Amino acid sequence: MIYLLCFVLFCIGLYCILVKKNLIKIIIGISIIDYSLYLFLILIGYRMQGRAPIHSPVQRIENMVDPLPQALVLTAIVIGLAVLALLISIAVRLYDKYGTFDITKIRKLKG
Repeated sequence: MIYLLCFVLFCIGLYCILVKKNLIKIIIGISIIDYSLYLFLILIGYRMQGRAPIHSPVQRIENMVDPLPQALVLTAIVIGLAVLALLISIAVRLYDKYGTFDITKIRKLKG
């Protein structure tokens, strides 16, 4: 059931990218897709009543949460933040040059 909610969140972000004409709304749609993928990766490694993935000689290795998706999500968050900063800086430069965030007006302008 919760995987379906990740898919719904992904579809909302995809809708924002494909339908909206405002550049800021498109960037927000990209961020929503990123967050849905992070949530999906975390849910893949989740186990009900799972323990933290800390190994010690006293504890047995059973019912531990998978640490690999957590590490992948942390890396993806850093990369996603860098991409988001780049997209926002490009949007600001486009606004400085054309005076609008509307992509249909930017496509019509020359120069």
